[in-house]
Amino acid sequence: MAIERTLSIIKPDAVAKNVIGDIIRRFEENGLEVIGTRMTHLSAAEAGRFYAVHAGRPFYNDLCAFMSSGPVLAMVLEGKNAVLLNRQLMGATNPKEAEAGTIRAEHADTIDANAVHGSDSAENAAIEIAFFFGDLDLHSRL
Repeated sequence: MAIERTLSIIKPDAVAKNVIGDIIRRFEENGLEVIGTRMTHLSAAEAGRFYAVHAGRPFYNDLCAFMSSGPVLAMVLEGKNAVLLNRQLMGATNPKEAEAGTIRAEHADTIDANAVHGSDSAENAAIEIAFFFGDLDLHSRL
């Protein structure tokens, strides 16, 4: 199993619900280490740049508006197969389809306000991490 890094974002809905600690606990209890964090409030333009891969899709404008509606907590997780493990812990994008016990099943309300974001590949993780963090911001504990 490869040691990887992935980006996780606790979205505005979950930040507003004050469930940051529970979400981080789930990552740590499942073998992922938090090696960098940043609380920020994205502007609509920043959210647009981050989600540029979705530009032109019907949900893009709503996604950017939602992601700029309140503070988010961006973090880098590190561990064995971190990308896949993070996605398993998050659960399906639609919380109604998310497996019981996953973050989205527990903390998300809708497919739009779905509590967390996670990188979908190691390649995208590197790009997404660089959007929020520089090398000096990350502190591996492995």
